[in-house]
Amino acid sequence: LSSSASGASVVAIDNKIEQAMDLVKNHLMYAVREEVEVLKEQIKELLEKNSQLERENSLLKTLASPEQLEKFQSRLPAEVLCPEEQSPGAAAPAQHLGGSAV
Repeated sequence: LSSSASGASVVAIDNKIEQAMDLVKNHLMYAVREEVEVLKEQIKELLEKNSQLERENSLLKTLASPEQLEKFQSRLPAEVLCPEEQSPGAAAPAQHLGGSAV
């Protein structure tokens, strides 16, 4: 092979490598965007559920008698009553709630 022919084949190989890398990058970006959309939807649903439960909790507190509240609170573990006093290391690690595998 002449040096110009081997130079052309190196350029062709470099171009193929660059195209393959672009394809992988595009696939990964698509997969990440798809996963972000799934997670955004889960966050939205969880925020709505949390808001609903907070309203329900508030209503139940207003309807409960002081005796009922005291009886209920005596059955709860301390970390439920005072979560802000719980040490950060004691919290359970976040779990991946599904989505697509990349």
